[in-house]
Amino acid sequence: MTGSRRRIAAAVLAVVLVLAGWLGWQRWQRSAPAPRIQAVPLPDADAGGIEGVETVDAPDATLPTGGTPMAQRVAVLGLLNKRNGISREVMMRPGRAVRIGDVVIRLAACEKTASWEAEPLTGAFVQLDVRGPEGRWGRVFSGWLFRERPALNVVQHPVYDVWTKSCTMSWPETGTGTETLAPARAPRSSASKRPVSPEPPVAPPSAAFSNAT
Repeated sequence: MTGSRRRIAAAVLAVVLVLAGWLGWQRWQRSAPAPRIQAVPLPDADAGGIEGVETVDAPDATLPTGGTPMAQRVAVLGLLNKRNGISREVMMRPGRAVRIGDVVIRLAACEKTASWEAEPLTGAFVQLDVRGPEGRWGRVFSGWLFRERPALNVVQHPVYDVWTKSCTMSWPETGTGTETLAPARAPRSSASKRPVSPEPPVAPPSAAFSNAT
């Protein structure tokens, strides 16, 4: 009987130790400082000392459709660390890169459909580079991410996830080549131009009766 009690006490103590360790690890994760956000320059092929990482660029020109120039747009991306559950918003312009810890996010373009399009979409062309445990960087994603339809393209990585939240830009009210016509005027009626002849006077019935007699 004493041996069974000792075994029960040992099991309870082991559970308490495991629970305390788990709570302590969670508290440490919450109190750990967040990774510093660092802007990475893009002129060289090895941006920020990251070897073998291809850079991206965005043309600073007005698009043929007359929308906001690509370099003047602003995208907001979401970044999630699945290991510690920390998520953050990253605001950047096309042609820029941002490093957060072991992650480099590069934005090549962002766009949203015009008001005259049938289906509203907000997308961003993102390249995601992650540094592995051995210290080497590798490209884990490159493609369009759409806010309204996230299942079209997914970042497949066990630790990090990136998604599109917004793209600040504007389109003209109409597309290029659209002509604005003056509103059509209602045709004037020809009947209104004809002179109206007065009707002959009608004698009162009493006068006609007196003439007949």
